[in-house]
Amino acid sequence: MRRTTRALTAGLLAATGLLGCATTATADDAPTEAGTDFRTAVAIEQGQKATADASTGDYLYWQFPVGAGQRPTVKANVQLPEASTRNGAATWRLDVFDGLRRRQACTSGQQTARADQQDAAVGLSCTLRTVRSWSERWANDPLPGAYYVRLTVVDAPDRDLGLPVRTEVKATAEDAGGAHAGGGELGAPLHAAAVKEPESGWNGSWWSGRWGWTVGGAVLGALAAVGGYTLTRHGRRRP
Repeated sequence: MRRTTRALTAGLLAATGLLGCATTATADDAPTEAGTDFRTAVAIEQGQKATADASTGDYLYWQFPVGAGQRPTVKANVQLPEASTRNGAATWRLDVFDGLRRRQACTSGQQTARADQQDAAVGLSCTLRTVRSWSERWANDPLPGAYYVRLTVVDAPDRDLGLPVRTEVKATAEDAGGAHAGGGELGAPLHAAAVKEPESGWNGSWWSGRWGWTVGGAVLGALAAVGGYTLTRHGRRRP
């Protein structure tokens, strides 16, 4: 009986580990430049920080992969020129587009940020809706494939345009699990030739939160049954 209890306990710990497991892919060589339009967008991996030196007023583009069941978040940081060289405040904007170049709405984060003349840096972020495995043609649902990041200043004094800035961009994705799967699968990711397929695949991993809770519940039920049997057995008295 002790062996059975130990085995079930080990199973419970393994299931708990699977529920809380999360990995982030990083690459040794992070990109140090950005594209100037959708066509030249620089490919980055999930969890990889990309940097680029640019000029105020430039349009900077990157692209990264997202699979079904993932909820992507993009964060950007802009190191601004010396305050003494600037002539006023500036507003920066972060936009994210899907593989069809449709702008996707941010569900949270600061997509637009104002930097006063004395600020040394400005940060932006955008979290999208969970990517679906399938969608109707007329819908604007996020689908698996490449996602484009665009970073630029949208309001600044004319005399500040051209001043040097240093930018950092990082894209990550949280696994939302199978509960967000759609009613089918795409035949191919949307324009994803330049980016690597996510570790969980374009259509998501077979593992989901629903599977995790099912396995965990089964293990807990088995432990409860063993515990009840043990208490009942020891509670009996021999005549």
